[in-house]
Amino acid sequence: MSNDTTAFVGLDVHKDSITVACVASDSDAPVIDIGTIGTQQYAIDRLCKKLSGRGPLRFVYEAGPCGFGLQRLLASRGYDCQVAAPSLIPQKPGERIKTDRRNARKLALALRAATLSYVHIPTPEQEQFRDVVRAWQQAKRDVTGARQRLKSFLLRHDIRYTGRANWSTAHRRWLSEMVLPSPAQQIVFQELVDSISERERRRDRLERQLDHLAPDWSGYPLAQALQAFRGIQKTVAYTVVAEAGDLARFAHPKHFMAWLGLVQVEHSSGKTRRLGPITRCGNRWARTLLTEAAWSYRYSPKVSRIIEARAGTIDPAIRAIAWNAQIRLHHQYVKLTAKGKHKNVAVTAVARELAGFIWAAARQLEQPA
Repeated sequence: MSNDTTAFVGLDVHKDSITVACVASDSDAPVIDIGTIGTQQYAIDRLCKKLSGRGPLRFVYEAGPCGFGLQRLLASRGYDCQVAAPSLIPQKPGERIKTDRRNARKLALALRAATLSYVHIPTPEQEQFRDVVRAWQQAKRDVTGARQRLKSFLLRHDIRYTGRANWSTAHRRWLSEMVLPSPAQQIVFQELVDSISERERRRDRLERQLDHLAPDWSGYPLAQALQAFRGIQKTVAYTVVAEAGDLARFAHPKHFMAWLGLVQVEHSSGKTRRLGPITRCGNRWARTLLTEAAWSYRYSPKVSRIIEARAGTIDPAIRAIAWNAQIRLHHQYVKLTAKGKHKNVAVTAVARELAGFIWAAARQLEQPA
């Protein structure tokens, strides 16, 4: 390779090793296997020095469990480094052999051919807040799982609560007064109750930390504004904004819908158009909560006291978008169910359109006052 050409470097990254392949920008240039290096900073610097004589360097590796540390290190050294979306890397039909060396070569060639799609790289601040949001979400799921284990245990022993609501003050009092027939069962019961209490305390600690950190977060104004929408409370708003980052990177609402994995699979040819289920290839954290929020649009449009309290200080233009969303999405749900569509299908379609209204609210928030 000469200094007049760009060197495209594919990296197959693992916890303790990185397999490297390199190819020049010349269309007939062969792929060169550089070998396997460690993941330490000095090993990366040594690789860059070794390849520096081959011309300007461009790096790429697949998104995965190793995160964005390597990308940030290379970017800090002045190199162009992208992180490819694994599900969108071109595959040869019939390819059945997968090795680290082949993966690195494939990435280098795809980078040169410009056939890769890249994931959004969050800023360190965005990633840090997203980590807290995800930990909070996981803690909430842990509470739900622990509660379900206790309910299953009691049901198996034909112990039923006849009150109005589970986990209310009355329900917890009923649990605290319960005595099971055998000491062994009482031990299991108490462990299950204690497990719930531990998880609830962890959830509450994380929520307090989240509330403390949120006002300094760059996405806080948008997360607050989204709570003017029906079904979007703090949980949904924080998660969607933390996962998506800056919504301005989506030039069109359809791009945001696709990122969420809410667009339909399509197999069309000629005059025949075939649409299937949603792709589910986007961000599952945001998609799940947005779909749950979409269920609230089954009901007739209404600004409840809760929504009014949340939206009191929000820009009237965004409140107008939220109200239009209620009218449009409720009509969409009614229309689809009237056509015989299953309610889950209708709600998924509503979630897709709700994403479009969220995108519009983000754009409105960017407008100068």
